Amino acid sequence: MVTQFTEKVIKLIQSIPKGKVLTYGRIAKLAGNPQAARQVSWILHSSTKKHNLPWHRVINSKGLIALKAEMEKEQQKLLLEKEGVKFCDKFKIDLATSMWNIDSIDKVKVDK
Repeated sequence: MVTQFTEKVIKLIQSIPKGKVLTYGRIAKLAGNPQAARQVSWILHSSTKKHNLPWHRVINSKGLIALKAEMEKEQQKLLLEKEGVKFCDKFKIDLATSMWNIDSIDKVKVDK
């Protein structure tokens, strides 16, 4: 059974525009549970293939790519750079220019 929170998280991740990023915590807050950043990570991990989620557009609250393996970090960075995301350090994103400025899930529209 998919929870309403999970559905909202998937909808938000699907909606992140090219060239923009959201943090795990921001997604959790917009989906209705500000304390559920780790749950967002789990949903992203378990649902990316099934829902074709743009996983690479989700980062941690410090603007860093949060993956552990160096090769995966490089892959995420490459995908983001191809979309025009600017980095201010090796794996740190310039949040001032790349954070998706959304304040409500009600403004999200998903093209299926």
